[in-house]
Amino acid sequence: MPLFSSDFSRSLRRLATTGLAAAGLLAGVSQAQTPLPGGNTEVHTDQIQARLLAHAPEGVAAGKPVWLGLQLTHQPDWHTYWKNPGDSGQATTLSWNLPAGVSAGEIQWPMPSKFPIGHLANYGYDASVLLPVPLTLSETPQQALRVQLEASWLVCRVECIPQSGQFEITLPVRQSIASHAALFDAALKQVPQAHPQARVQAHVQDNMLRFEASQLPADWQGRALNLYPEDHGITQPAAAGEQAWNQGQWSLSVPLQSYRTASPETLSVVLVPQAGADAHGVIRNLPNAAGILASAPVQGSWPAAQPVSGLSPELTAALQAGNAPPDSGNAPVSLLLALGGALLGGLLLNLMPCVFPVLAIKVMGFARHAHSPAALRASGIAYTLGVLASVLLLGVLLLALRAAGEQLGWGFQLQNPWMVAGLAALFTLIALNLSGLFEFGNLWSSGQYRSDKEHHPVLDALLSGVLAVIVASPCTAPFMGASMGLAISLPAWQAMLLFLLLGLGLALPVLLLCLFPALLRWLPRPGAWMQTFRQLLAFPMLATVLWLVWVLGQQSGINGAVTLLALLLAGSALIWALTLPGRSRWWLAAIFALLLAWLGWQHGARLATPVASTSTTADANWQPWSEQRVQQALAAGQPVFVDYTAAWCITCQFNKQTVLSSPEFLQAAQQKQLLLLRADWTRNDPAITASLNALGRNGVPVYVLHDPAKPRQPLVLTEILRLENVQQALSALS
Repeated sequence: MPLFSSDFSRSLRRLATTGLAAAGLLAGVSQAQTPLPGGNTEVHTDQIQARLLAHAPEGVAAGKPVWLGLQLTHQPDWHTYWKNPGDSGQATTLSWNLPAGVSAGEIQWPMPSKFPIGHLANYGYDASVLLPVPLTLSETPQQALRVQLEASWLVCRVECIPQSGQFEITLPVRQSIASHAALFDAALKQVPQAHPQARVQAHVQDNMLRFEASQLPADWQGRALNLYPEDHGITQPAAAGEQAWNQGQWSLSVPLQSYRTASPETLSVVLVPQAGADAHGVIRNLPNAAGILASAPVQGSWPAAQPVSGLSPELTAALQAGNAPPDSGNAPVSLLLALGGALLGGLLLNLMPCVFPVLAIKVMGFARHAHSPAALRASGIAYTLGVLASVLLLGVLLLALRAAGEQLGWGFQLQNPWMVAGLAALFTLIALNLSGLFEFGNLWSSGQYRSDKEHHPVLDALLSGVLAVIVASPCTAPFMGASMGLAISLPAWQAMLLFLLLGLGLALPVLLLCLFPALLRWLPRPGAWMQTFRQLLAFPMLATVLWLVWVLGQQSGINGAVTLLALLLAGSALIWALTLPGRSRWWLAAIFALLLAWLGWQHGARLATPVASTSTTADANWQPWSEQRVQQALAAGQPVFVDYTAAWCITCQFNKQTVLSSPEFLQAAQQKQLLLLRADWTRNDPAITASLNALGRNGVPVYVLHDPAKPRQPLVLTEILRLENVQQALSALS
């Protein structure tokens, strides 16, 4: 197996050829017909080939037409979405990073097709589509333009997969770029335009919307037309409606969306002749027909609109119930129960696998200072202060970001690949220290270890408390989920009290052992075993590093994981070099420091390059979660089991391996015709966060069983799953 993926190797070859191409240009190759090499203009997934293309037939100059476009080529049966995706889905988004004096316009959306899915329908594209975007230059640049793009799209068949890519292209100035002229010309012809004579009106009649159009092109007369509303959530996309021609005037009546949230005075619509449905049931437009973009004033009175929400009525009701003012008689009791749950949850966090390495280190500290009760008490208090300060800081940050509109929850920091990489580096450093490679504070000295008197056990204990919170944050213990979910809806001082009790529970075992040294009599006496035990603890740390590399691989792909491993290897070599005696340490340290810097500069961005999630598609029994899919299944009478999970959540992985992947669970799910959905929260997803909040949770794992007979009463299971409990819940389905 090659060390690097083909994409990684191609990137290295591009870097090598950039200098040769630049030299050729300086030598006089002035009539370039394609963009300069350099950067990444293509992203490939199993479902999509995405390319960033350029078109500047008169050169890149002020006042000249300059276009960029994202071309999406779909595998058979897959599609992406138009600006109005229809009943479900998400429009493709483009975020540009442009030089000064250059601005990007809006996407010029080609006309979509209509994809019926049961009693629903979506608007989007299959096969291949180019999304053109015009560039405006305030002045003609003096050097080549470097443009970066971050694009996100949702690709669907039956299941839906959110994907994204980062692109970069360099455009030469004053040179024609026309190699993709045919693609841009074809795409721009499919962009609907206003018609000078066409008139379109809309009339609200009860729960129906009637469109009337006159003065349409003569060759449209008598043909069935496709109408695509640019406004989302007004009409029902799946409804064919009743259309007719009467003395040159076309009309269409369609039902209003039952969950409509807006009552606009004007609707923007696209009209185009219909070609009918193809063999797959997709409703197509007449080939080569020019669509009309029209603004239709709305007459009549709109029925009352629903409250604005991105969630289903069931989740909206749950949110409203959760945000309703609590009954004054039960509020103190609820708060006391939440405080007790936070304390007990923090206590149980010590049993989570993610906290074991830190506790093991503290066991060694107990044995070292067992002869000095005063030092032991000081260490215990310092450890507790480190835990409490870190938990409170995390709580303040979480509440502040949520108040600013961010959709975050417990463990949110590990949704950031840079934080994951930083933790991997920290645990690698600790593992090297425990294995005896170096001592903290001696890297810049002569290499001889300092005496224990120069160590600072109180500071060590304080930092251990901070570290305990960092590694515990991805986990959610029993009794903790409901308390943390309640924290986001309470006043700030009550929420911080919950975080305080959570931290106290996490620190309590260490604090008790330090305040009452007699409890330590069960530990072995200090001796040679301590050095062996210390070296043994390096292996749990390395196991944690292995887990973090796997987490980063889920977030940023194999190239991100390989880059992290290379950085950790170079960093470890640098640490080793600094422990050597004599002048050789500085020469070797300089070499490894330069290697580390080069890796970070050239490939560090790969650590945070997002890739399509594979955690769901890798398991044929599970499908990606969406609120729309939950509601579709419940409406069809099918029960639903949702696994809210994340790659960085060890508890999630434990439950997945011991229960959710077991033959007994899968057999029970099949017998109950259960729809298994997985909500992957490895990276921040506002829709998943909102769904967790509606369930009274703000962290993972969360397991929810939806019974179609009780759609407004989802059953939330415990954070630590047992097969017997899950089977019992399934047997209770109506």
